[in-house]
Amino acid sequence: MATEKSFYMTQEGKEKLENELEYLKSEKRQEVVERIKTARDFGDLSENSEYDAAKDEQAFVESRIAQVENMIRNAVIIENDTENPDVVTLGKSVTFKELPDGDEETYTIVGSAEADPFEGKISNDSPMAKSLIGKESGSEVTVSTPGGDILVKIEKVE
Repeated sequence: MATEKSFYMTQEGKEKLENELEYLKSEKRQEVVERIKTARDFGDLSENSEYDAAKDEQAFVESRIAQVENMIRNAVIIENDTENPDVVTLGKSVTFKELPDGDEETYTIVGSAEADPFEGKISNDSPMAKSLIGKESGSEVTVSTPGGDILVKIEKVE
């Protein structure tokens, strides 16, 4: 039997998934059922685009419910590493400067389930995070990106 993938996340991220699951099961599922009922009233199901769209949405909602349940079931909560405060690990924020031009960026390294670059959260599976994890504040690190290698200096780890 294949082992299931672990999903690394913060407690906040797990709670967010639990809230999404509750919404999908209680509200969204019921909305889709109502749409299907309404679409059935339009007549011939073989040429009923509203019915087809509602059934597609139902399949999407059920798929997302299964996905979120799996993520919650296999969640591994990220604990803060207080023993090594200057080492980049999962769950910490890291501020670094691109060398030589000095553009400063700050990201929090989270599990793939929580990643959202627009909110400053990058996945531990990303090339950037993989290069930074395990390095200390003050280190210079070469990061391989799709656009080529870049050199960064870790300014601060929180």
